Amino acid sequence: MKQIDLLIPVYNESENIPRLYSELIAVLNGLANYKFMITFIDDGSQDRSTAVIEDLASRDPRVGLIELSRNFGKEAALSAGINASIGDAVIMLDADLQHPPALIPLLIQKWEAGYEIVSTRRKYEQPPSLVKRLGSHFFYRIMDWISETEMIAQSTDFRLIDERVVEVVQRLTERNRMVRGLIDWTGFKKAIIEFQAPQRQSGEAGYSVFKLARLAMHAFTSFSLFPLKLAGYIGCLFCLCCGLLLSMMVIDRLTINYWGFTNLAIVVVINSLLIGLVLICLGLIALYIGNIHTEVLNRPLYVIRRKGERAS
Repeated sequence: MKQIDLLIPVYNESENIPRLYSELIAVLNGLANYKFMITFIDDGSQDRSTAVIEDLASRDPRVGLIELSRNFGKEAALSAGINASIGDAVIMLDADLQHPPALIPLLIQKWEAGYEIVSTRRKYEQPPSLVKRLGSHFFYRIMDWISETEMIAQSTDFRLIDERVVEVVQRLTERNRMVRGLIDWTGFKKAIIEFQAPQRQSGEAGYSVFKLARLAMHAFTSFSLFPLKLAGYIGCLFCLCCGLLLSMMVIDRLTINYWGFTNLAIVVVINSLLIGLVLICLGLIALYIGNIHTEVLNRPLYVIRRKGERAS
């Protein structure tokens, strides 16, 4: 019987946990061919979340608790759960009931069809604030432009990953992380399921606009070296434009003097050219820093999906 581990990060969700547990059990009881373990990762909650989880664990041996010493953030909580997982697959979902447990059978169905990553894409009953919509739109547009890792717009942490994906993610050592981005980076076969996100039942969302912006910056710097090289690109553009303009000025001054460039204009262009050279030098330094950054991340050089057996 295959085991599937459910990982649920929790931060001040004491009112939602019993409802989530009830919905989970109703779904899991219909999947008798699988063994399920439900692990709540308490990310330093200040309410009764830990006590509620411990009460559930005392009544249901499938329920476990990982209690973090303080609030480290959702990405760290998910990482703690993934590192502790021993199942054939892992399903991650939030405790706020915006990730419907009713989708779990469909996630498993896709997994059994051969997909190693089954992601979900959210549609809202009521759209989020304009700031979050614009932020999400530009985040995915920029990531699609600067990163080699494909990230699906509006995708969520509600997803199933095969044990082979789990093994790879467990080997990744970076501290500033975006778990869904690391999962996408592995490159395993992926399916996408769309779902309608219900409204939060109680409590407040754990991710403020500031936290989302900080997560986006971590994603930009973790999955692309383009921001680091940007100064060099700007320097090359400066040198090209200023070099052409300066050449035109010198030729005009030495010949017919048609444009009548002043000495001050020539000095300004020369100064801009020097600024471009400085930016190019910064870009060259950035290349070395980028190599250091890549080595420090220490991601696997390659990922093997499976090895074929030799014929005897």
